[in-house]
Amino acid sequence: MSENSEVSSSTIFGYKQEGSILTCSYSGSSIVSGHLIGLVENNGNINMRYHQISTNGELMTGTCQSTPEIMPNGKIRLHETWQWTSGNLSKGTSVLEEI
Repeated sequence: MSENSEVSSSTIFGYKQEGSILTCSYSGSSIVSGHLIGLVENNGNINMRYHQISTNGELMTGTCQSTPEIMPNGKIRLHETWQWTSGNLSKGTSVLEEI
């Protein structure tokens, strides 16, 4: 996890996919409410946009490129490269795992 990320192990993501459209609501840690929308490419990679409100009342937006990995137990791990499109415009990486 990058230092400039607001996501932690207590952030819960609820993904839903219909065809090539991926949506998600998430919250936890310093995030009160967040949403993302993305397109799943033919190779499984995901191109997403997100917005969220932090516990300090800040509205943040960003972009994310995600590469899924199917783990030996059949669950999904997402390797993400993202960038804020608001605030300091910094970049980072995250790894999310299905529980």
